[in-house]
Formats: sequence, C-alpha cells, structure tokens
Amino acid sequence: MHKSTDEGSLDEQAAPDVPLNILVVDDEANIRKTLKLCLEAQNHRVTAVSNPEDAEAEALRQVFDLAFVDMRLGTSNGLDLIPALKAAAPWIHIVVITAYASIDTAVEAMRRGATDYIAKPFQPDHVLLVTRRVGALRSMQRRLEVLQEDLKSLHPGVMFHSKSPAMQRTLEQARQVALSDATVLLRGPSGTGKTVLARAIHEWSPRATKPFVTVSCPSLSRELLESELFGHVKGAFTGALRDNPGRIAGCDGGTLFLDEIGDLPAAIQPKLLRFLQERAYERVGGQTTLGADVRIIAATNTPLEDAVREGRFREDLYYRLNVFPIAIPPLCERPDDVEALAAGMLPFFAAQNHKRITGFTPEVLAALRRYPWPGNIRELRNVVERAAILCAGEQIDVRHLPEPVVPAAAPVQLGDAVPLDLVEEQHIRRVLAAAGSLQEAADVLGIDQATLWRKRKQYGI
Repeated sequence: MHKSTDEGSLDEQAAPDVPLNILVVDDEANIRKTLKLCLEAQNHRVTAVSNPEDAEAEALRQVFDLAFVDMRLGTSNGLDLIPALKAAAPWIHIVVITAYASIDTAVEAMRRGATDYIAKPFQPDHVLLVTRRVGALRSMQRRLEVLQEDLKSLHPGVMFHSKSPAMQRTLEQARQVALSDATVLLRGPSGTGKTVLARAIHEWSPRATKPFVTVSCPSLSRELLESELFGHVKGAFTGALRDNPGRIAGCDGGTLFLDEIGDLPAAIQPKLLRFLQERAYERVGGQTTLGADVRIIAATNTPLEDAVREGRFREDLYYRLNVFPIAIPPLCERPDDVEALAAGMLPFFAAQNHKRITGFTPEVLAALRRYPWPGNIRELRNVVERAAILCAGEQIDVRHLPEPVVPAAAPVQLGDAVPLDLVEEQHIRRVLAAAGSLQEAADVLGIDQATLWRKRKQYGI
C-alpha cells in the first residue's frame, strides 16, 4: 500500500476512467460534497453517507467497487468499518482518508484490508489518480473472471455467421435483443451452443464491460443453489462461516446466465420470480432487502411448457422468462455449417497438441456432412479434438474419426483392391488384440517395440 500523490505513471494518468460504483463515508459535509462532485464528473456513481451505520446499510443494499472512508467518523474509528465493507463485497477497494498520515496508520489500515490512503488536505488530482488505479484493477479483475469462465468451457472455433437461414435468423435476433435489457430465453438441444450465444449477447450489449456470470441450475442442491444465486449471511446455516454476497450481487450491472432453467428447484422459483419483477431479493438468512441491476438470460433444452403443465415449473415465472425466446437449430438442420465449424476448431486443437495439421481429407469432410450429429456442436468439438490427437500427418483422415461418424469397415482380405497401409493397419490391430503384451505383438510382427510404437502412432491404434 502506498500514499497517493499527484505523481503517477503516464499510463495511469492517460488511462480512461472506468465507471465505478463508489461509496464515500465522511462526517464532514463539505468533503462528502467535494468528493461526490469530483467523482460524478468522471461518470462514476457515488453514494455519500456520514456514519458507519449508514455505510453498512448501503453496502448491503448495493454493490460497490470502491469506498473512500474517513479514519475519524465522529467518535467512531473508520478503520472498524473496513471488515464490514469487505464482508459485503470481498472485491471492494477501500481508500482511507486521514488527516493523521503516518507509517503506523498506513500499516494498520492495510492490516484491516484497505488498499490505499490519501492525506488531508487533498487535491482532486489525488482522488482521480487513486480512482483510475482502482478502475484499472477492477477492469483487470473482470477480464480475468471472463477468462476463467472461458477456460472452464472452451468453445474453439465457434463462429457467429452461418449458411443456414434458420441460424442466420437466430444470430440476427440475438444481435437485436443484445442492445436491450430484455430477459432472453434460449431454446435448443444440448450442445447447440446456448452458453456461447448467451455470452455473445452479453458482449454485444452495453453491459459488455460488466461481469458475465453463469449458474448451472442442475449442478447444485436446492440449498447450495439458493446460496449461490442470492448469497447468505454469516450463520445462516451450518458451514456459513462468513457472509457470501452471491452471484447476483457479483454481476451487478452485468448479465446472469441461468443454464438449464427447467431444472430450477420449485422452492427457488418464487424468489427468482420476485427478482425478475422487482429486481429485489434477500440473502439466505438475511432480513435486508437488496437490489441489483442484472440482466437475465436463461437457457433450456426441454420444453418449459411441458414442465408448466406437469406442475414442475411456475407458469408466471415461465412468462417472465419467455419475454424474448430465441431458438437455436440443431446441427443436423444446418449441414452446410459443419465443414466451416470443424475447420474453425482444428487450428485450436492442433496447436494444443503441438501439431501442424492443415485440414481434412475429402473423405472426412463427406463423412462429417453425412453424420446427423445428435450431440450437436459439442459432439463435433469432441470428434475434432480426438482426430487432432490421433493424427500424425498434415491432414485428418477417416482413420482418425470414431466409429459412429465412420462405420467400421468390413475386414480386409488378402488380394482386396485396397491400399497396402490399410492391410498393414488391420493386421497390426488384430495381432495387438490377440497378444498378451506389446513385446509379444512385436515378436509376432517381426519388428522391434520402437517400430511398433511408431506404427501405432501412425494408425492411431
């Protein structure tokens, strides 16, 4: 931690301001007014209060990126407020304002969780320098969050153009609705790319600089899912050792993607309905009503209408989610896209496996077009990745495709009009299947183990 001055790197001074939600806590009205005017002039949202009680209440009501906290708040110590602010928003950056700057106060502020301090009297440049620094850090944190989500579910080569009229309509609808705040319901079979399209809608929207958060509804128990979404207060249940702000608070200003919404437990549905209607909720175990500016995108691979008829899904929640439905066609209905999708994925997996693979043979492309792809883009992704692992040359051959995509050929007989390497491959496969060890197979074939290893790599055995 360091004392801020009007000196700073050229990058910091030239960097554009990232809009932040800022809390100012100071018992002097003039300082509150000065900070509020200075920060709002830089397009930041500012809430100014005069005491710790109001500060804690505001921290529970909304999500802050940055707080300016006076060390002396009447008879209270401003440093005592830091743990409460950090509990409400663990990512918050806290700047202590003090008229008694010293090494001891700096160390104590850092120990409590502050990240910076400014000394009174201060100039607007001091405040703007600190704010720009925090804005850069928050921007980096958000980018890292996005990258972490990407690493969890990579979709290499997914493209946002198509030869399919149905998919073209889907993409056009997605681009149009992205500019609004309307709730979106993505419909389509598993593996069609609903998560990718949800992220694209977020990136095309005015909320692109804010967080995109994914919650998979079937992945957690009802209790854990409720806490994950809405957060909980310390002591709300066994194991709740500290406050958890929840995913809704964590993506304030951004987009919350609810994957497989049809599996949302019935007990949570009224709470989500209320949030959609009022943008208000309470944490598990909490009494304070909170709010958040969050855009909802939901996805389902099953008809929600059936779940409504069967009583598993609330009808009023269904209508709240179905404001702007978008249907994603399965891959079997867009065969003209298969080749381009596969070509887009191949460079990623080739690089991942440290290989130089230039493309697919005509036989492979024909096989990819013929196959119905029941697993959609996710299955195609797996097939391309497997082929890249097995391929030892510059092109993916039919030998590198799994049997569902290329049905197993009939056994080759000596004298058949087939290439010699196909005879060799099938012979090696049969010998390996019958042998008890690699050494035994090498002895039967009359080659050493190193040669057998190279042959296995060549044929993807």
